[in-house]
Amino acid sequence: MKVLVINCGSSSLKYQLIDSDSENVLAKGLCERIGIDGRLVYQKAGLDKEITEAPMPTHKEAIQLVLDALTNEKTGAIKSLSEVEAIGHRVVHGGEKFASSAIITDDMLKAVEECNELAPLHNPANLIGINVCAELMPGVPQVAVFDTAFHQTMPPRAYLYGLPIRYYRDYKVRRYGFHGTSHSYVSKRAAEFLGLDPENSRIIVCHLGNGSSISAVQNGKCIDTTMGLTPLEGVVMGTRSGSIDPAIMEYVAKKDNLDIAGVMNVLNKKSGLLGMSGVSSDMRDLEAAAAEDNKDAKNAFDVLTYDIIKYVGGYVAAMNGVDAVIFTAGIGENDGKVRAAVVKNLAYLGVTLDEEANKVRGEEVVISTPDSKVKVAVIPTNEELAICRDTVALVQGK
Repeated sequence: MKVLVINCGSSSLKYQLIDSDSENVLAKGLCERIGIDGRLVYQKAGLDKEITEAPMPTHKEAIQLVLDALTNEKTGAIKSLSEVEAIGHRVVHGGEKFASSAIITDDMLKAVEECNELAPLHNPANLIGINVCAELMPGVPQVAVFDTAFHQTMPPRAYLYGLPIRYYRDYKVRRYGFHGTSHSYVSKRAAEFLGLDPENSRIIVCHLGNGSSISAVQNGKCIDTTMGLTPLEGVVMGTRSGSIDPAIMEYVAKKDNLDIAGVMNVLNKKSGLLGMSGVSSDMRDLEAAAAEDNKDAKNAFDVLTYDIIKYVGGYVAAMNGVDAVIFTAGIGENDGKVRAAVVKNLAYLGVTLDEEANKVRGEEVVISTPDSKVKVAVIPTNEELAICRDTVALVQGK
């Protein structure tokens, strides 16, 4: 089965065409600057990238350009759109309504729309992609795969906040967690790669990138995660503050004369590694600056790794032990310095680092020594493949 995986943002769109039988990517790319001027990046497997500047006033034109590229006579990955048998969509927020992926129907779309206020920047864009695909490829089954779904197994003690209970009952204010598709894929792949029993295992997944989250996965189910009602909570990130004392922003708002929108802009776009270092949100830039004795950059690095260490330690306690700690996503897969700083503080678990293995970037590898009591590994995430797998399972009724 050939599955088209779509991930719509407010002004961008990522896509992959995957052969589900072989799980090979037939073509992939993205559309950028939708609503501005438009830029299509397309790459068929085995060929160089093609870049096309083209008007994309809306997502409809963007998706049409993707479909045209996929069926192009010279470089298309398929001869006809009839070869696409299903479409899988990333949808950021499913609230409490969706604890798993779901086939898209009219009633289901209404339920997703009701979650829009929980993810106002993402869900509406996701829905646009779904509606456009339904218009351009009528009759092709579509599936929604939710970022929040994997975390719906958290117990109340993990997802409730210390707020008046009516905020949860009336407004659904609770911890939802994000990056769920990545946490699900990586935890399952880790069990397989490390020879663990998925039904009797304790795995901590550290999804570290510009946005970062950590999850505790016990017996294949998420019992806790760091992101909350929104992706702002948890460890310090590229431009997001992570968890802070909420009263800080009242204090700063008065000093800088900020309204709520201004406060949220600071927390989401001007904080994190960028705000702390004054250098960059990119860990590579921070490490280069730290190597030149930039103390703010060094402190930003230390705050991130210390956050990770604290959450990992907390999740070890929450699960009463751990079998594996996994690093994934952009920083987790590629930054040996971050991994080393974290693993150094896992010595109490009987973990020692294999320094040679830790030099590997972007590959599946065990980075703990053979005699370590807890396995530590790098597992590259593959959210598109996870979306494809869920799509096929639902469409085929498995």
